[in-house]
Amino acid sequence: MGEQHTNISVRNLTQGKISRELFSLALPLLAISFIQMAYNLVDILWIGRLGSEAVAAVGSVGMLMWMMNSFALISKVSAEITIGQSIGARRLDKASIYASHTTTIAIILGITFGLIFFFFPKPYVSFYQLESDIAFQAEGYLRMISLGLPFVFIGLNFSGIYIGSGRSDIPFYFNALGLVMNIILDPLLIFGIGPFPEMGVKGAALATIISQGVVVALFLYHLKRKSGLFGGFSYLIRPRKSYTVNILKLGLPVAAMNVYFAFINMNLARIASLYGGHLGIMSQTTGGQIEGITWNSSSGFSTALGSFVAQNYAAGKMNRAKSAFRITLILMGILGTIASLAFMGYGEEIFSLFVPEKDAYEAGGKYLFILGISQLFMMLELTTQGMFNGLGRTSPPAIISIVFNTLRIPLAIYLGSRIGVTGVWWAITITSLFKGSILFIWYQFLKRRILKESIIKSS
Repeated sequence: MGEQHTNISVRNLTQGKISRELFSLALPLLAISFIQMAYNLVDILWIGRLGSEAVAAVGSVGMLMWMMNSFALISKVSAEITIGQSIGARRLDKASIYASHTTTIAIILGITFGLIFFFFPKPYVSFYQLESDIAFQAEGYLRMISLGLPFVFIGLNFSGIYIGSGRSDIPFYFNALGLVMNIILDPLLIFGIGPFPEMGVKGAALATIISQGVVVALFLYHLKRKSGLFGGFSYLIRPRKSYTVNILKLGLPVAAMNVYFAFINMNLARIASLYGGHLGIMSQTTGGQIEGITWNSSSGFSTALGSFVAQNYAAGKMNRAKSAFRITLILMGILGTIASLAFMGYGEEIFSLFVPEKDAYEAGGKYLFILGISQLFMMLELTTQGMFNGLGRTSPPAIISIVFNTLRIPLAIYLGSRIGVTGVWWAITITSLFKGSILFIWYQFLKRRILKESIIKSS
């Protein structure tokens, strides 16, 4: 099958000014990342008014949702890469087939995980050894939020399809509308304002489900138009072996890296609860959401860089890819410096905006100070990961992440037993320094070989 035409424009990233093309793709992605972060921060902002115990309950389940988002990367990341490379190679027919395959995988995974955690919330919640009343709130929140897991998987998959097509603006618009709905529904359902019942933490979960359901509905409406992406594609198909294998080959390393990362952080939160009680787990989960300002900024540009590199590498224009990498590194370096200064200088003030209890924001301030030291290296890791992803080499970032994230557990136990809960935060920072440095060095060693492959590909 050869090249097909489509009635809806995809963005050709192999032409035009590099900085303009990169930023036009990255800025909507950055906004999407902040929108996703804002979902959680808005929840915490309102739930924090219920007390630090309610925040701890939601935070413990938030770790699981992080893991579910990581599983969703199997379809999302593979969609970004395969569709981006198919467009770069002028094979829109293959892009359409890949879109159908990733959507099918997303539907299956979302429904499966949703059913598991709806019917069996207790085994997960008991992992943290929370106080009985906090555990009860956590179980109710998990059972409610699990109903929305299919929306999470399908929505992220559709975002990946549009991002791989160079149309990151569409996911931005839809997710922005979802965020507005979440902001409106949160206080209504949590506190029972007007005709709405007072649902507490379950209300925050329901607000998120409704908002994400609307986002998925908007994607479906947009895709069903006569001018739909690639001329339209099926959402649920019988997968073909060759396409499925390639999707798993590309998506599994990234998903495994992030799933394992989430699993490690679940264990770190458990260790924090052992040394610091509910304030320990609250500091890590809420502090992690605040730290998401830099994490999501890096992730947004990393995703944009991956799509940019995928098209240019497939088109044999490796110099454009390398220039985009340098531009992204400079920008992330500036942003990382600003974030570090803010976290280290005003950690308590920032934390108190979300949880106004004195003991809570003092504990959270310590978390932000220690994590502020590693922000530049975290951004270096994610930016280099985007470069590797665009080249279709998703294994090196996964290897580095798995090795050093694994080391966080024994290091946290060792330091925690000597200096208390802050030892857990130091374990995170120390390993982040190594991850960013080593992955960047790894890319430098592979750069010449990759350039030769690009020249051969273009000849």
